[in-house]
Amino acid sequence: MENRGSPNGTTFRNEDLPALFHHADRAAVARQRESVRAVRAQLVLLLVAAAASALPSGVALGAVRPFGLLSLLAYGGVLAIGVHSTRRRARPQWQLNRSAAEFIKSLAWRYAVHGAPFGAAGADDEELYRTRLESGLDELRKMGWADPRQSGEVPQGAEMTVPMEQLRGRVYAVRRDTYVRDRLIEQRNWYRRRTETSRRATALWSWTIVLLTALGLLSALFRTFGPGPAGTLPALLSAAAAAAIAWHEMRRHHPLIEAHTLIEQDLAAMMVVMQTTITEDQWPSAVYETERYVSPQHTDWLARHSS
Repeated sequence: MENRGSPNGTTFRNEDLPALFHHADRAAVARQRESVRAVRAQLVLLLVAAAASALPSGVALGAVRPFGLLSLLAYGGVLAIGVHSTRRRARPQWQLNRSAAEFIKSLAWRYAVHGAPFGAAGADDEELYRTRLESGLDELRKMGWADPRQSGEVPQGAEMTVPMEQLRGRVYAVRRDTYVRDRLIEQRNWYRRRTETSRRATALWSWTIVLLTALGLLSALFRTFGPGPAGTLPALLSAAAAAAIAWHEMRRHHPLIEAHTLIEQDLAAMMVVMQTTITEDQWPSAVYETERYVSPQHTDWLARHSS
């Protein structure tokens, strides 16, 4: 059993979670960055290719026209990045590792505070925890998740920590207060921060799209009814607006605002209930319901069905 520190029984942080969680979490962050960088690079290269194609041919260097060459290289770069991303499977691995990390984190918290199905302090709860963990991770392995224990990156036995057992051994009031403060409130604050970040990004990209579209409209209007700019300018502005829309949609800011807001509200309501009316007998199911709120599957469902 891995020892990641000895909390005083009233504090349980991410550092006290299993090493298996930390590996999956780091892998998810790395693959997310890789996936986002790849999409951003492709959009930028497509804009470069469009701009180079729109520019006059210019002076030829022998049999080569510089702007044509730049456009050719940019399009080639887009294809190369696409092939590389497909082989690396950055986006699928990002999502699989995020699912693994959140699953491990949720199960560890439920075990540590007697959440369902670990409500009773039974002798077989540790075995049940390991069985549930392996069952969930096995489903992810079937979808292509790379288990770091199989490659030796994470040692066997890194599925549980001493702080988890220490918190599990505390009385109900301590477990309840620790869970509310270090899990529920921390998670609620995370959703609040993510919502504010998404609101700012939505405003920025929405105005960028409006500005590019308006400039394209004006250039097309001047070209139609007067001595306006060359036809390449509206096309270039359209390409830029399309790239901005694609980036904004890929980041899913607007649906995530609604999903995160709803989850934050659910967690706030659950916090009040846990601190006032939940009894010790009701506690296991209350923890289970709270963990369901913060699961990635619940967030994705809300984001897909947001208006």
